[in-house]
Amino acid sequence: MLEVAFRNRVHAVLSETRHDRWFDDAAFVVIEHQKKQLANAVEELARSKREGTPGRIVAALPFSFWTSMVAPDYETLWQTTLNRITCREDGKGLRRKELSSPLKPVRVLRNRIAHHEPILHWNLPKHYGNIVGITRWLSPAAAAWSERHSRFPEVFPADGIALHHDVSSG
Repeated sequence: MLEVAFRNRVHAVLSETRHDRWFDDAAFVVIEHQKKQLANAVEELARSKREGTPGRIVAALPFSFWTSMVAPDYETLWQTTLNRITCREDGKGLRRKELSSPLKPVRVLRNRIAHHEPILHWNLPKHYGNIVGITRWLSPAAAAWSERHSRFPEVFPADGIALHHDVSSG
């Protein structure tokens, strides 16, 4: 839900302040890997004979494209426009770094899970809290939905997960 809320908020704010195809502006997307990701998304839609509508392109872009929108390269854009994607519960805005700092490990964790890599040594309750908190900054409704449907609080043991290696088994 975080990924969907994040991309939808970035797209909505940039569509309001620019236009719904803001990603087509040659000078707008500044990070090289984002340019490649955008080209890949457009090419994949064309290969599958699907119209490259803004909604389809937005949905086809990977999470790293969206998290890069809060990288230092976009500090000026954050200060002028993108700061509108989030809001704290008290109504105060966030600095770009307050969003990007917890977002980076969440993206790494998400990728580790997607690639079936080990995550048990991660502080999963902390990252779960960050996921819910960031989602709440982006969309309180999305966060509420996530909290209602998430099973993490019930299935993650209160004392954590410990892996024991039996040295006697060889």
